[in-house]
Formats: sequence, structure tokens, C-alpha cells
Amino acid sequence: MKQLSHKIMSLLMSFVVLLSTMSFTVNMHYCGDTLVETALFHKAKGCGMGMQMPSTEGCAITKKNCCNDEQVVVDGQDELQLQVDTISFEQHVFITSFVYTSINLFEGIDNNASSFEEYKPPLVIRQIFKLDETYLI
Repeated sequence: MKQLSHKIMSLLMSFVVLLSTMSFTVNMHYCGDTLVETALFHKAKGCGMGMQMPSTEGCAITKKNCCNDEQVVVDGQDELQLQVDTISFEQHVFITSFVYTSINLFEGIDNNASSFEEYKPPLVIRQIFKLDETYLI
């Protein structure tokens, strides 16, 4: 049971580290005020209403584009302490005392010392259950 709980806790902590260091980007394409497309791992394609560049320089079509793209970036944590060299003396004392007490917490539980093993049971003089019984005839 103890090994199973250690495996579960280590798996849970590895997921915490993975999720806290992971960063991702959400791309959204709006057409006017309505959301048309959302993309997580690639750029949003859009609705196809974007203005194309004119082929000739003399052509000047001025039309306001109603579409816009937004990008939300969620940065993960990139400052992980990988070395244990910066532990103070008080932290060291706390860690050693915690480990020592947690190891010795269940030390005497396997010892099943019962106090009644050396005593004999009382002698039965008469059967009390027969004296208190009632019989229906």
C-alpha cells in the first residue's frame, strides 16, 4: 500500500511539474464582433474575407477590413530550481527531522503485544445463561 501511494504521489507531482512548465498559444479569428475560429496548436485560418494586395501599384482600393486576429499566449514557468545547494540550516534541520519522524512513525505497530496472554480465563462455576433463559411452552 505504501509503494502504491508513493507511485501515485510521484505521478501526480510529475504532472504538476509538466503542467506548470508548459506554455501554449491560443489563436482566435474574429469577423466583426463574432468569433469565427479558434486554434490551439496552429494559426487560425480565418474566414477568407481578408483584403488581398492589389496586383498593380496604381490601383488604390481603400476598404476597411472587418476581420482581426487575436493571440493569447500562456507562458509556463521557466525558473525551476534544479540544485539543492541553496538550502539553509533551518530548512536542513526541518527536512532531517521530518524524514526521521516519518520513518520511525510506524516502527512498533508490527509488534502485537497483548496483555491478556499470560492470564488464565476465569473458572466457570455455573452456566449463567441457563439461569436467565425463558422457555415458551
